[in-house]
Amino acid sequence: MTGELVRLPDIEPSLLEVSRTQQPKRPPPPSSLVFGHTFTDHMLTVPWHVLNGWGTPKIQPYGPLSIEPSATVFHYAHCLFEGLKAYRDPNGKVTLFRPDMNMKRMNTSAQRVAMPTFNGDAAVELIKQLVRLDKHWIPDQPGYSLYIRPAMIGTQPALGIAPPKEALLFVICSPVGPYYPQGFKPVALYGTTEYTRASPGGIGAYKLGANYAAGVAAQKAAAQKGYVQNLWLHGPEHHITEVGTMNAFAVFKRSDGTTELVTPPLDGIILPGVTRDSVLGLARDHQAGKLRVPELTEKLVVSERPVTMKEVKEAAETGNLVEFFGTGTAAVVSPVDRIGYLGEDLHIPTGPDGMGPVSRPLWKYLTGIQTGAIPHPWSVEV
Repeated sequence: MTGELVRLPDIEPSLLEVSRTQQPKRPPPPSSLVFGHTFTDHMLTVPWHVLNGWGTPKIQPYGPLSIEPSATVFHYAHCLFEGLKAYRDPNGKVTLFRPDMNMKRMNTSAQRVAMPTFNGDAAVELIKQLVRLDKHWIPDQPGYSLYIRPAMIGTQPALGIAPPKEALLFVICSPVGPYYPQGFKPVALYGTTEYTRASPGGIGAYKLGANYAAGVAAQKAAAQKGYVQNLWLHGPEHHITEVGTMNAFAVFKRSDGTTELVTPPLDGIILPGVTRDSVLGLARDHQAGKLRVPELTEKLVVSERPVTMKEVKEAAETGNLVEFFGTGTAAVVSPVDRIGYLGEDLHIPTGPDGMGPVSRPLWKYLTGIQTGAIPHPWSVEV
C-alpha cells in the first residue's frame, strides 16, 4: 500500500457491448402516441460499484431490470433522471439538443444524493450510439421527436441510510409527438399556498425522483379545484419559483416603453432547466444585437430576479402583465391564461394562437434550432 488514491474506471464508450433485439417491434402510428407510454427496442445500461468504478456499457433489448427488493432505490430514494430529445430534420439528419447540459445537471444531481459521477462526454457518446440504433423510431413528421430518459438508481441490496455502494445508469427512449397536437392551449395554474415544493438547502435545484413524487398530491388538489398545474410559491411574500415541473417566466410592460422578460434566479430551490437557459440565452443575444429573433421586440430587457405574486397581480390589474409561461423539455413553452390565487383568478392575455408576443418568437426560434431548420452549436449531430 503506497497511500496513493486509486482512480477507478470512468464510463468508457470503447468497451460498449451491443446485443440487438431478436424481436424488433414495429413503431406505432405517430397519431397514436401518448407521451411517455411507448418505448423503443433497446436500452443502455452501465453498472457501477464502489470498488470497481464504472463497468461495461451495454446496449441491449428493452426489458425489465433485475433488482433486489432491498435495493436502496426502493427505500431511500436514490434515484435521479434527465430528459432530452433527439430530432430528425427533413434530410434525415438526427440531432440532440444540448446533451452536455443534461449530463452536467445529472452529475450535479448525483453529487447531491451521494451517488457516483461520470464523464458526461462519454455518456453522450453512448447515448448517440443508442439513438443511432433506434433512430427509425423517430416519427418522420413535423413536431415529433425521440424523448430520451437517462436515469441512475442505487442498486446496493442493503438497508441502512448511507451512500449506495452499487448503482446503475440506464437510458431508455420514447417516441413522442407535439405536446400540443391541436395547437397551443394555455393552461390554468393554481398558486398554491398549502404546499411547498422546495426550500433553501433542500433538493429543489436537482432532478431527483424525490422532488417529483412530493408534487403529485399538490397537482391532484389543483386539478380538483379546476386548474391544470400548480404555480409553486415560496416564503411569506409568495415568491414565484416554478410552474408545475417547468421553469416560470413573466413578461411585464414597463413605463419607459420596454418589455421585461423575467424569470426567478437560480437561488438553490429552482431547477436549472436547459430550456430555461436556452430561452434566456436567445433573448439576451437578441437584446445585445448578437442575433435577431424575428418578430421579437427590439425594446427587450432580460432579467433574472425575484418576482412575487403581488407584483404579478398588480401588473395584471393595471394591464402591464404581457404574458406568463413555463418552459421545459416536454412542452418547450407552455402559455398560461389564468392563475388562481388567494380565492380569485388572475386573467392573463394570450394571442389567438394561445401564445404571447415574447414566448411565440422565442419558441419559433428555439424549435427551429432543435429541428435543424436554424443552424446552431446547440444542435449536436448523432
